[in-house]
Parts: sequence; structure tokens; C-alpha cells
Amino acid sequence: MNYEVTATRKRPRSFDSLVGQEFVVASLKNSLLSGRIAHAYLFSGPRGVGKTSAARILARALNCPSGPSADGSEEYPGSDEIARGTAIDVIEIDGASNTSVNDVRQIKDEVLFAPTTSRYKIYIIDEVHMLSNSAFNALLKTIEEPPPYIIFIFATTEIHKVPATIRSRCQQFNFRLIPVDDIKAKLTEVAFDMSIEADDEALFWVAKEATGSLRDAYTLYDQVVSFSQGHITLEKIREKLGLVGLDNLNEIADAIADGDGRRLVELSDEIIACGVSVEQFTIDLAEYFRSILFVRKGVHKESLLGFSPDRFSGKILKSLSDTQVEHALELLLGLYRAIRYSINQRFDLDLTLSKLAGLRDHLTSREVLQELQELRESLAASPAGSNGGSGGSNGTAAAPSGAPSGAPTTAPLHDDEEPHQVTPPPAEGLRTEQAADIILRIRPARLALSTALEKAIRWSLADSELFIVFGSAYPANVARGEEEVIRNAAADVLGKPVLVRIKVVEGGDDGPESEQTVHGDQVDMVKRVFRGEIVDGDL
Repeated sequence: MNYEVTATRKRPRSFDSLVGQEFVVASLKNSLLSGRIAHAYLFSGPRGVGKTSAARILARALNCPSGPSADGSEEYPGSDEIARGTAIDVIEIDGASNTSVNDVRQIKDEVLFAPTTSRYKIYIIDEVHMLSNSAFNALLKTIEEPPPYIIFIFATTEIHKVPATIRSRCQQFNFRLIPVDDIKAKLTEVAFDMSIEADDEALFWVAKEATGSLRDAYTLYDQVVSFSQGHITLEKIREKLGLVGLDNLNEIADAIADGDGRRLVELSDEIIACGVSVEQFTIDLAEYFRSILFVRKGVHKESLLGFSPDRFSGKILKSLSDTQVEHALELLLGLYRAIRYSINQRFDLDLTLSKLAGLRDHLTSREVLQELQELRESLAASPAGSNGGSGGSNGTAAAPSGAPSGAPTTAPLHDDEEPHQVTPPPAEGLRTEQAADIILRIRPARLALSTALEKAIRWSLADSELFIVFGSAYPANVARGEEEVIRNAAADVLGKPVLVRIKVVEGGDDGPESEQTVHGDQVDMVKRVFRGEIVDGDL
């Protein structure tokens, strides 16, 4: 006996054997039981979900000698011909190759003749949307008022291309995609009938790749059986079809979580060297990050994830946020679109992998604004800037005339607040309390600036030049941006105009031995927000 492909051998022969189309089956059975038989049916839906099979089953039920029968599986002379599409009174027409008005005119002539041996003469027109507008118009009158023994069954995958005038004359049934679990159950049944051992993981992969089409699943299953030597495993499928395994994807995910760009490039090169195309690698990696996003959202359904949730890399789940995973998915989808027009697909792949290596540092605009707000609140609440001082008419208070050099200067910001103490910095050429007065004069209007000035390691006045020396760049940069404010405050305190000079000395006054400067909490927070390092420089 000649070999018969699984899709043909397992074609449904009864309503009950139609998989995943419960609504269609129930509606057709009820119409047959009640005798409410329409003269035209329109079956629409994706490929491989049972439209043509349902049309043949309906034709068998209508022409059953004891019927019409709602069972649709009764065997009688001529039923096999209907199931195979070779019956005289059940004419199957390919709409893609019979598109002209002349083909429809031939149908109009044929419907005048009664069926030869059956109750109904049934026309099954597949891919009916391929008919021309003229052909549709020629068919209108025939399908609206056909002879009582004529029934039309149209099937199409693109219902929107069928004119509304045709749809309005037909009973419409929308076929749905078949769930993955139902396809896997049918594949398990087929493997048992063929005495082939198959791992559940392998059959699940075949069912998932079919994307809701049982016919596609059977076709892919036949291909897998041809190289599996009686035992279907996921490893054999990966090896023969050039797929990226979950273990490889987990290794890539770990490298992304670690920010290890070198390891990421090496792993991708090993995968490409095994025969996996750049396009397939991109598809598998995008599907992996889609599953990671689902797991982070709390989705644990294996039919959506493709694998059990505990099989995915725990490191990538913990180290990345939802927005970072979404950004990775956007990069991979953009890569898939780009490689179709690329001069070299590997270049685009390497560029995307380089971006993925820095995925941990990715921040959205909202996250940057949020961290800046937290930084601002932290600076305002820090001990160096939590309270201000005011005194006299200008909001400052000089140190008592008898205060020793280096004594803290105190001034309240408001009458109901605790006084704020400023420890005068070391000064040369001016009194230390004068430097403290400059800081206190600035504090009410420039809190951040006064906090930065308190971190100066030395003040000095030479003629009309005021030098402020810092041990790190961050407070120095804050002061540089507000030199005019410092100059005005110094002129008020010193009684003469001065030029302000800001300098940075690495390691402070201790010389090169203390080269590693200890920065404040605010500087460390800025470094964390902007993922940077402090770079010092002289004026």
C-alpha cells in the first residue's frame, strides 16, 4: 500500500472528529436535526483548521440515505467518494484557478440538472475570495434562488475579500485556531497509532510551531518522524532543523544579566557556527524574552511559555526589570525587521547583542526623572542641608566678635526653626568666620550651593581674588555654575568686589598619598543614578 501523509490519513470524517470547532459543530448538527438547511454556507478561518473537511462532512450528512443525518459519519455507497472529494454529485472547485465569469457561467448551466444518485448536488468552492468581481456578480442570482436540490458551500481564509453581497446570502461560520493542547493530544494519538515513541516536550514543540493549524502540525510531524528513527526527541529536532535550544538561550540570558559582552559574542558565534541562521536565532531569542516577560508578569501557562517556568534562567528574571525586558524584546523585533535589508546580517546581530550586553543600565525617561527626584529629596533631607540660617535684615549672622577662629557660626533660617551651624573652613587671607558668613548668606536662596561650599577644603583671599579649593569635582562643579552668586555674597561680607576662583585638588591637602578621595553620600548617589565615575579637573 502506498504511503499516505498523516494530514490526509487523519482527515476528519465526522462532526465529532473536528478538533477545536465546537460552536460550528453544534450549529450544523442542530440545523440538520431541525431540518433548517440553508442553500449556501460560508466557512471562514485560518488555514488547516478544518474548513474543507467540515464541508465534506456536511455534504455526507446531507446526502445520507437515512438523513439528512446529524451524525455525519454514517457509511453508505458513495460516502467514501465524498470524503475523498471525488463524488459526482459533490463538486469541489478551486476558486484560485477558476476565477473568471466563464467558469461561473458553467456552474449556472450545470445547476439546471438534478443530482445523479444523491439527494443534493453540492458545490464546494475553496478559496472563494479568489473569484473576480465579475464572477461574484454572475453568481449572485444563482446562490440567492438556486434549485431546491442545489447547495453551495464556500470556504475562504480571507473573509474580508468576499463581497458583502455574497456574505449576506450565506450562513457564515467562523473557524478558530486550534489550541496547542488539543493539537498535542492529536499528535500523541498519531504517534501511538504509528508505534513511534515521542517525548512530550518534542510533541509540544511541534504543536506550538503549528500556530493553531492541525494540518501544519501533521506536516511538521511527518518531517520530524523521517529523521527521528522511531524516537522523537527535542534534541534531534534542534540538531536537524537548526534551532536554538533552551539551554543555549539560558546561557545567553546569563551573559546579558552579567553584562558580559565578550561571552555573549562567543556564545552567538558558536550557535551560528552550528548552522542556525541569524533569522532563526533572532526569532528564538525574541520568543525567549517574550516568555521571560510573561513569567515576570505572573503568567505560568506552558502553552504560552513553551516550557515550564522553572526552566528559564533565574538570573535574568531577578536582575532585569519589566521595562528592561520589554526593551530587549523591542531590540530583537527591530533586528528581525532590519536583517531583511541588511548588507551583512551578522553586523546587525552583533550590534544588537552589544546593546543587550548593556541592558542592565537601561533606564526609561520616567525612571530617570524618578531617580532624579529621589536624589533631590535626599539632598534636601541630608544633615548638611536640612536646616538653614537667617539673621538680621539680610538673612545672615556673623560670628560673635569675640569668637575664636574656627568656632561654629550659627544662624536660623526662620524664627521657628532650629539654628544651623556652619563650621568655618580653613581660610587664608580672610577670617574663617567671613567664609562662614558667605555660606550663610547664600543658604536661604541656594541650598545646594551652600552645601557644596561647606565641602571646600580651603578658602584663601589674595588681593581681589577669592580662591575656593575642593577635594572632589562634584561640589566644585556646583560652585562653578553659581560663581556670580558667590561673588555677590563675598562682596557683601568683605566690603569689596572680588573675583571667584574654583579649584579642585585631587586628594585634598594630604598630597598624593591620599589619592583616593572619599566622596559624600550625595556624590555616590549621583554616580549610581548616572552610571558614571567622578572625573576631576582644574580650572
